[in-house]
This record gives sequence, C-alpha cells and structure tokens, in this order.
Amino acid sequence: MIPSLLVILHEARQILREDGFRSFLSRGWSFIATFFFRYHSVYLYQHNIIDRREIDFVPRVQDFVIKTVASNREADNLAQRGFEDFRLYVSYAKEALDREAIAFCIFVDNQLAHVGWAMFSEEAKNCIDSWPYRVNFEAGEACTGGTRTVVRFEGKGLMTYGYYLRLEYIRQKGIIASRCSVATDNIASQKVHAKFGPKIYAKSRYLKILWWESWKEIPLSITGHESLGRI
Repeated sequence: MIPSLLVILHEARQILREDGFRSFLSRGWSFIATFFFRYHSVYLYQHNIIDRREIDFVPRVQDFVIKTVASNREADNLAQRGFEDFRLYVSYAKEALDREAIAFCIFVDNQLAHVGWAMFSEEAKNCIDSWPYRVNFEAGEACTGGTRTVVRFEGKGLMTYGYYLRLEYIRQKGIIASRCSVATDNIASQKVHAKFGPKIYAKSRYLKILWWESWKEIPLSITGHESLGRI
C-alpha cells in the first residue's frame, strides 16, 4: 500500500508534463504526506459480463486506433512503429505486462489518449490495484483497473469506450464477472460504471498511520445506477 519513491517520482513527472509547474508545487506536499498518513474510501464494484452493442459506447473522437497490448515486446513494437509509448504515463506498466496484465490503449494521431487494464491473476491485480478486495480468479472472475485518460482528451467518452473494450474482451474469454474498485469521491468514474449496470457490493475504508494499516469492507447491495443518489 505504501507508494515507493520510484512511483512518486513517476507521478511527479506526469504532473509536470501534463499540468505544469504550478500544479506540481500545489500537489507536492500530498506526495510527501502519503509516507506518513493515508486515508481512502472506495466502492467495490462487480460487473456481470453480458453482450453489449459497441455503437452505444463509441467515443466522440475522430480517427482513433485501438491497441490491445499483452507484453512488453508488443509495447516495444508499437513504440518502434511510431506510437507513443504508453509506459511513459504508467509507472507500473512494464511490471504489469510481465505479470500478464492486458493494456487497452486508444491512440489519436499515434498519441496516447486513454489506457486501461484487465487482470486475470492475483499477481497482475496487485501490481495495478493493490486494495485487498477479493477476486476469485480461480473460479474465472477477472478484474479491471488502472484507467487513465490523458488530460487533453478528457470529456470525449474514452473512458466509457475503454470499459466497453475491456468488458467485451473479458466476455469473449468466457468470464462472467469482473470486479474493480472506485474511489467514493470519483463521481466521473462512477457515472461511467453506471452505464454498464454494475452492482456495488461493498464500501471499503483504508487507513495508514506511519507503519500501521487497516482495511475494512462494509457490505452493500446497490446497483450502479442507484449509487450516485443513495450513497
């Protein structure tokens, strides 16, 4: 749960690259504070995997290209062909690919616009989403996470379409359920998930003070469409 110095340096670089020096200064103290105190509240989602119409989720972007990446070798090949290396945006990407996580990338003019992940093992999940909620991989469940839209492409429906791509990929593998976590204050992400009719089965709280950590799950039974109004 405790972020490494390498992860923090990667995040700082991304803030500088995308949001500028002023944003970097205003957010810098939060990175330092995470070594001493952290509190997070997340909803735990379960998506039942069903067939969906792609046309209902197509983004408002012209001439985009979808790339599904399953290894660092494939990522290297994409970069050699002129696509922006999405691993520059995601500090854990190389390790996640080594653990057989699948990256779903959307490019516009060879520039990365959006990336999200699907995971099919505990090792892959822990690399991308380390909250200790249970995913029954042995019984054929999957997990999604690590969703990121590049700032200049926000508001164009890429997250929605990215989730469609991942859930459809999972469906084609014969998996019937997928789980993920969403921060309770991340209303934008909650709205996207609601479009897929998920179940919110728990609310979890994480607390860290120095080296002491606590994780608690409170069971819920709420559909994604109800969540914004009831929780």
